[in-house]
Amino acid sequence: MIIIWTICAFVSGALMFSYWLGRLARKNLKTVGDGNPGALNLWKAAGFRLGIAGVLLDFVKGYLVIVLAVEVGGMSGYGLIPIALAPIFGHAFSPFLRGKGGKAIAVTFGVWSGLTLFEVSLALAVILAIMLGAMKVINRWRPLSSETDGQHVVIGMLLLGVYLYVRDAAAMLLWIWVGNTLLIMFKHHRELAALLRKKKREKEGTPL
Repeated sequence: MIIIWTICAFVSGALMFSYWLGRLARKNLKTVGDGNPGALNLWKAAGFRLGIAGVLLDFVKGYLVIVLAVEVGGMSGYGLIPIALAPIFGHAFSPFLRGKGGKAIAVTFGVWSGLTLFEVSLALAVILAIMLGAMKVINRWRPLSSETDGQHVVIGMLLLGVYLYVRDAAAMLLWIWVGNTLLIMFKHHRELAALLRKKKREKEGTPL
């Protein structure tokens, strides 16, 4: 049953609603912004209405399959680890787009909402909102670059791990967080590489 639910969860996550909505609007999300076929680029390309629809659909495909696995399938404990990670990996490496999926932010919120009755997803939202406000102030309310946005998400996921540790979360949830965070870091590797290059330049330019 774990294998069956994991496959179902992967297929659910692999459904690229935002990309398909973009195609219906005659927009190819692969040519927008950073080429990410997710809800953010749908918002940029086709407006806030379709953008919100994309966010909601990406959220639901992570949330619903977890709720069904728990409530209908009776899945629990360590058996939930592959099931919870499957929608996130399905979105990130969708076979419907030949393995080139999105960055899995909205589906991550959906999965954690289903796992923890919205507690952890709400905590992540608060962390990201506080960080975004601080970064806006530091940058004097100028628009943030896509690189900065990516770094913001990765740091937010790392801070979420601190929250889970302080809350004495179950080991199963910590393992899901590890897999989720590693995937988010991989999908934002270009932004992280840009941050490392910036830090290196700052270090080389600092007088001894």
